[in-house]
Amino acid sequence: MTQRFYVTTPIYYVNDAPHIGHSYTTIAADVLARYHRAEGYDVRFLTGTDEHGIKIVKAAAEKGMGPRELADQVVVHFQQLWKDLNISNDDFIRTTQERHEKRVQEIIRRLVAKDEIYAGSYAGWYDEGQEEFVTESTARETEYKSAISGKPLVRYSEKSYFFHLAKWIPALKQHILANPDFIQPDSRRNEVLSKLEQGVEDLSISRASEKLGGWGIAMPNDPTHSVYVWIDALSNYYTALGLPDIGDGADPALGSYWPASLHLIGKDILWFHCVYWPCLLMALGERLPTTVFAHGWWTSEGKKMSKSLGNFVSKEVILELCGEYHRDAFRYFVLREVPFGVDGDFSRAAFQQRYNVELANAIGNLLSRTVNMIGRYFDAAVPETQQALLAGSSVALRELTGLEAEHLAGPLQALGQEVPVLMAHCQFSLVLQKVMELATAVNRYIDVTSPFTLAKDPSQRPRLGTILYTCAEAVRIVLNYLSPFMPEKTATGLAQLGLTIGSESLSQRVRWGVLEPGTKVAKGEPLFPRKQ
Repeated sequence: MTQRFYVTTPIYYVNDAPHIGHSYTTIAADVLARYHRAEGYDVRFLTGTDEHGIKIVKAAAEKGMGPRELADQVVVHFQQLWKDLNISNDDFIRTTQERHEKRVQEIIRRLVAKDEIYAGSYAGWYDEGQEEFVTESTARETEYKSAISGKPLVRYSEKSYFFHLAKWIPALKQHILANPDFIQPDSRRNEVLSKLEQGVEDLSISRASEKLGGWGIAMPNDPTHSVYVWIDALSNYYTALGLPDIGDGADPALGSYWPASLHLIGKDILWFHCVYWPCLLMALGERLPTTVFAHGWWTSEGKKMSKSLGNFVSKEVILELCGEYHRDAFRYFVLREVPFGVDGDFSRAAFQQRYNVELANAIGNLLSRTVNMIGRYFDAAVPETQQALLAGSSVALRELTGLEAEHLAGPLQALGQEVPVLMAHCQFSLVLQKVMELATAVNRYIDVTSPFTLAKDPSQRPRLGTILYTCAEAVRIVLNYLSPFMPEKTATGLAQLGLTIGSESLSQRVRWGVLEPGTKVAKGEPLFPRKQ
């Protein structure tokens, strides 16, 4: 049976247009989706928008429009940017869609039926930006301001419905301790465990509808209340698969993707995903996601992003960079620049340096050198290796020996052994570093073996053939490893080698010796033109 891989991004608030933070998570999810598809998995990739809650109501009012109008206006920016960045999501969910709203109500009904929800009242502090209630002690520590936005907390006092969150905390702790990969990276896992030790109260899961102007999903047991936006939002990962079944004709096969393999989120929404969400799922009797991975935040030019400072990496800036360098270069940079899971800084200087040093010089130049030499010395046909010629066989060299082994065996072995593990732990920067190490090794190999010099001596033609076959095969492997990150540029590069991606799994495509001698190469435009 084909293995399934279900990856999600958080659903993004429609109170403002997308920026680098949104694109970062979505590109990471796309790379994982493409990687797993390339390895033969049955993949489901979900993203979408979060359109309810008081934050949307207030943002819409500030713009002189209704929340529905705001949501409809902003959502297209997300959908278009994902197209512009070549995101391969299988579904895009909006929390205002009927398929979602009806299922959220069914989730509430089931929790009510299980006595997991009860009526009560709430009095306390509320962070409107995060749509989160804050304890008195936390409010005091942050001087009654949001720990995220710095805006003043709001005092709320009202009737509410509560979920028996506290009763599920022991089971949650046990699950976290028994499953080290459930919350990643480890620093976030430790953060959640530490906070759980401070005690957890039951969760208010409704708001008075009148305070929201009727915007939101009505509590099915009390229409005067709306479902708390985080209960609404978290449920999207489940409702997008047609779960729970409400008899509306949703494809029953989608349900087989549950539980999610990986929820990718920003570190600011860690608690919601690692405490509220799993406890709700346990109360429903559902299996928990395999992993929740919380990445860091981006600063820009060494400072917190701000429109007033002019360093805000908006969708307009992203599209400008994609136009100047290529969207694949932007995809590469955001996952290469910093380890996934820690904070990172965006700067145009760093972007240009990564592009020129790694993409233009190391990879693009390597491809160009290889194709040009094969074109010049072997009539644009990939040559046989010396060993294949001696054996009287058309089979290419399957095992590296001599200088080839000395320069390339280590980087190739490291890629084969480490990439699956690194991808499983979202260590994208390290994957790209390993690929760069192979590209650098091949460039060094060319310098050491001096094929330009050997080409002047006809007696060295067999040796020259081995060198150029080795270069072409190594470049092919480099491009295949890069294909989930840069699908368009790698396809263009492979075409210069006379190749396409093919139907074999990625792990099969990156084996040594797959390239057939005689394959015609074709000189093309520089894959990554150097930028000044």
